[in-house]
Amino acid sequence: MKESHVLGMPAPRVEGEEKVSGRAAYAADKLLPGLLWVKALRSPIPHGRIKRIDTRKAEELSGVKAVITGQDVRGSRIGKKIIDMPIVADDVVRFIGEKVAAVAAESEEIAEQALELIEVEYEELEPVADLLEALKPSAPILHPELASYTGLLHEIREPSNVFVHLEWKKGNVEEGFRQSDRIIENTFRTSMAHQGYIEPHAFLVKVNEGGGAQIWASTKSPFALRAQIGAALKVPPAKLVVHPCYVGGDFGGKGDSNDIALCYVLSKKSGCPVKMVVDYSEEFIAGNPRHAAVITIRSGVNKNGKMVAQHIRFAFDSGAYGSYRPQGFLVGAHESVGPYRIPHVLVQEDYVYTNKTPCGYMRSPGFTQGVFANEGQMDLVAKELGMDPTEFRRLNFMHDGDDSPLGHIISHVKIEETLDKALEVSGYKRPKPKNVGRGVAVAQWVSKGGESYAYVGIDKDGSVTLSAAVMDVGPGAYTIMQQIVAEELKIPLDSVRVQALDTSKVVMDTGVRGSSSTRVHGSAAYEAAKKAKEEILKVASVLMEAPPDQLILREGGVTHGRAEKKLSFGEIVRAKGAPIVAEGHYSNMADGPESSTVTQVAEVEVDPETGEVKVRQEHRGDRDHADRGSHRERRPRRRRSADQVPAGDGRKGA
Repeated sequence: MKESHVLGMPAPRVEGEEKVSGRAAYAADKLLPGLLWVKALRSPIPHGRIKRIDTRKAEELSGVKAVITGQDVRGSRIGKKIIDMPIVADDVVRFIGEKVAAVAAESEEIAEQALELIEVEYEELEPVADLLEALKPSAPILHPELASYTGLLHEIREPSNVFVHLEWKKGNVEEGFRQSDRIIENTFRTSMAHQGYIEPHAFLVKVNEGGGAQIWASTKSPFALRAQIGAALKVPPAKLVVHPCYVGGDFGGKGDSNDIALCYVLSKKSGCPVKMVVDYSEEFIAGNPRHAAVITIRSGVNKNGKMVAQHIRFAFDSGAYGSYRPQGFLVGAHESVGPYRIPHVLVQEDYVYTNKTPCGYMRSPGFTQGVFANEGQMDLVAKELGMDPTEFRRLNFMHDGDDSPLGHIISHVKIEETLDKALEVSGYKRPKPKNVGRGVAVAQWVSKGGESYAYVGIDKDGSVTLSAAVMDVGPGAYTIMQQIVAEELKIPLDSVRVQALDTSKVVMDTGVRGSSSTRVHGSAAYEAAKKAKEEILKVASVLMEAPPDQLILREGGVTHGRAEKKLSFGEIVRAKGAPIVAEGHYSNMADGPESSTVTQVAEVEVDPETGEVKVRQEHRGDRDHADRGSHRERRPRRRRSADQVPAGDGRKGA
């Protein structure tokens, strides 16, 4: 095996020193001459019609430069896939916190004062706050004009609060239930959850005379952001330049652009750059939290414990709009069926409008809710059969060559190894103290694809620069890309300078998402470094009068295998007469060919008198660490998991 130069070695974060010293610039730190501050007036009711809105007093306040309402952007909607959210509510408000007006003023204080002067009269309408109530035929229809929206995933034939219905099938689930000895059904519920990033959303927008704009934003997807704004405001995306900023946490929540469109309109109207920093009260009422869900699972099994059929019905509470999902649905939900051999599977997903905060992405969207329910179901089925839950899982695990519950062939399935290691390091079988329980869960995740460009440049002084339009939201994308380039060029890690580019300098980048940075951005960096290496060796072979295959990269230069000749990168570039610039491109939108698998064991103590739950220990065995596992002791905390509610009596046909 080839010895690694820097990959796999401990390394400082590229941006670490800037962050800990306070020099790192986030969107909220950006300033421009003549800057105005933006504040939004938000609806105090969950559902209502705007009968009257009067902004005259706000407009007359000294220091106020622009005020907009829904009338200024009537008909303009925005979204990632499904375009259903108004930039500012024009006729109807659909959740507490929806924007009904916005002000740009010389200071935050003046903008706040102006909001208090705006008069709004509402006609309150019946709200729909419960997901299951929204599904009833008698429920108020929250989007009567749904069929006219852009980006719908399928035709809407009649008014409904269900705006997306999807199905994934393998085999014939009803036939599978007929073949089963037992049918066990349970329903699980999960709640909304905010991502909890430290940095709230912040934006700075400066509109140019020609309608283009310079944008600084706390976003992980600059190209998607400019596409959404351009589509909503009828501006060519190429005229919108999104500049790189550090992002203070994401966890799925930093991909939306709705408030940037609002800022664009205010900047254009005022003729000044504008800045909006959302406070945390606004984040909680108007952010894009994880979807609440009701998940019903019906499992068909034989008496020996073999699974025959699985029917999972998801109902996701989308809140007032569906604009925050890039694909229009949650990409992980149908993948949460697990690493099990099941001949007959049906997964159904409904996305439902309610009068609550619009929901978006949070860490493995849909997958988290689905795995909670599916693994809970595994435990309950095992209990009904009188089997140990770990052995029930083992009996039904996939192996290499098996197809997944959705019919995909997954290579290198290591789920059984992770189970063995997790059980070993946790002492799962050892005696338990009083009021202590141990639980096990498994999961399988397939990495997502994407597209990225990266550039490696070598200058006359021998310095190496890696450039890409990647926003590192915390996981270390810059550092792994730096390591890949240093590894390929055989130079010290700190010899590679990392530079983030704005959207005008790069063709395309799909952004940071789905734990794909190493695969997508790392591959682009590798391709660029490989091409730079080829160019170095090509020039050096002429200078050293030796074929490239006899030359070796070492310590920032090239040496000849037999003779003790050496040329530095700087000498090679100067001899070439121009800097070396290499482009790397990676584009593969398909899921990865291999899965990541994990088993976790938790040891929990429950106080029967108070109900307090303490997570005593947590153990993990995953595919990359199946040989050693991992262990964490946890400090006590209050229980925060979703409730599981059984439905059906566990008999066949229930």
